[in-house]
Amino acid sequence: MKRREFLKNAMVLTAAASCWQGIPASTQAAEWKTKILKGYICGYPTEDNLMHFKRNSFDGVESTDWSCGPAKAAEARKVAEKLGMRIHSVLFGWANVNNPASFDKDIANISLALETTQGYGGDALLVVPCRTGGTMPNPREFKIEFDPDTLMVSKVAEGDNTPYQAYIEAQNTATKASIEAIKRLIPVAEKTGVVIALENVWNNLWITPDFYAAFVKYFKNPWVKAYFDLGNNVKYAATEDYIYALGDSIVKLHAKDYKLDLTRPDCGGYKGFVNLRDGSVNWPVVRKAIDDIGYNGFMTIEGGSDPIAKKSADMDLIIAGK
Repeated sequence: MKRREFLKNAMVLTAAASCWQGIPASTQAAEWKTKILKGYICGYPTEDNLMHFKRNSFDGVESTDWSCGPAKAAEARKVAEKLGMRIHSVLFGWANVNNPASFDKDIANISLALETTQGYGGDALLVVPCRTGGTMPNPREFKIEFDPDTLMVSKVAEGDNTPYQAYIEAQNTATKASIEAIKRLIPVAEKTGVVIALENVWNNLWITPDFYAAFVKYFKNPWVKAYFDLGNNVKYAATEDYIYALGDSIVKLHAKDYKLDLTRPDCGGYKGFVNLRDGSVNWPVVRKAIDDIGYNGFMTIEGGSDPIAKKSADMDLIIAGK
């Protein structure tokens, strides 16, 4: 066989193999403009656990120990730097700023977490301001109408919204409280050099892509950004829709997957969170969206039951656009 014919046949076989795997050949061959680093969640970072993550090809970690204080955090930073690792962010998680009884305490705790993140050498703190509930539309029936100047919601679905009125009122109350809390925290974020990274979780707030983006961008402040979890909101809309809506507001990414079951008539059926690449997230499309918005930085895996080596390999495939 002539060399030209051999190369042509090899290209055909490669493309066929890619299609068989459900991965477009053009996506596999894409040369991404952006660079994604691999992160793992841990408690207080120690030499032992940092070495474990490094051996499995992770570039850094996200610590859940936000309360250890800046001095102890600085000790962990020295260890990480010695190993060529980075403690890139801290996970504070849930607050309850819509509860007046806990508002001041939450502000104090988040302030401490920002200072601790600075000690670690991290540049972002994951915060969920609060949660609420009530009777809500089915996940794929959400169609939120809100005032872009105040973020106050008037409707959450098409048609009669009477059944959802209590939820609408609770959401508006939570939004007002969250705005007040974040405004109080911005000076601390600026002082510490740590971004307040608002995550999308099942807190029943700012659910649709446009509303989530509007809430983050409302502050018009470089110290308020989005920590976008790629699997958390799959039941509401496609992951890539959120990425394009948020754009350069995204400061960090979590890698997670979620399995839908849209055979359910209410569109709310789901099989739940699953291991990476076993769910409904369209990873090649998501990787392209990440590249399109120009995101460079950490993607940190969260959850999953696979061994760490398998998680690392799956992350490599996602980062490669597969």
